[in-house]
Amino acid sequence: MKKAVITGHSKGLGKALAMTLVEHGFDILGLSRSACEDINGLQQVPLDLSDPAALVQWADSGVLQQFLNGADQAILINNSGTIGPVNPPGRQDNTEIITSVDLNVTAPLVLTNAFINNTEHTADRRILHISSGAGRKTMAGWSVYCATKAALDHHARVVGEEKIANLRITSLAPGIIDTGMQADIRSTTVDAFPQLDTFRDLKTGGHLQSATDTANAIARILLAPGFGSDPVADIRDFGNIN
Repeated sequence: MKKAVITGHSKGLGKALAMTLVEHGFDILGLSRSACEDINGLQQVPLDLSDPAALVQWADSGVLQQFLNGADQAILINNSGTIGPVNPPGRQDNTEIITSVDLNVTAPLVLTNAFINNTEHTADRRILHISSGAGRKTMAGWSVYCATKAALDHHARVVGEEKIANLRITSLAPGIIDTGMQADIRSTTVDAFPQLDTFRDLKTGGHLQSATDTANAIARILLAPGFGSDPVADIRDFGNIN
């Protein structure tokens, strides 16, 4: 029995990943504030992952344990994330900073802990953090986003070093995908994000990856025998996405 937990499953890359893994025979548990009505084999939990108290309450509720019970292969995909606040320090909204850290870092770490705790007897368990190239290079205006993605990368490195039985983990940069996050980036200003024109040119030039193609490529990586051999990776290291 194959089971996968996916955060942010209701749109964008998360939805594409859910649809792809259903095609690979997985039962899916989706965690998101909003629902998705057009994926068969999907269980959903309405959950604000940027609310630590609500997240901890849910993680301790037994729902995750019940879903994962009996799985031969179990996967956690920490996909949810936010780009904001897009601004240099000193001009950032403090509430946005807290929301970003809670959604981008706190939620994946809490869910990783809960997932490992509830899959102790699972023969094959895998964790995928959806990271970003922004966690590995500087992007003016994105200090919070860059910091949170760098945190996921280092978390994967450390968990990999801990040699937990039957567990493999990778923090993967998925490339630049045509999703709502890209639209949010293009709606900012050059004053807040100096590389704005580059991202607008990616859209107008047709250089963004589709969510479906990216999800298919991620599934090939995630389900391969060698998954987890490198705790920090980039999708472009694995060849053509299409």
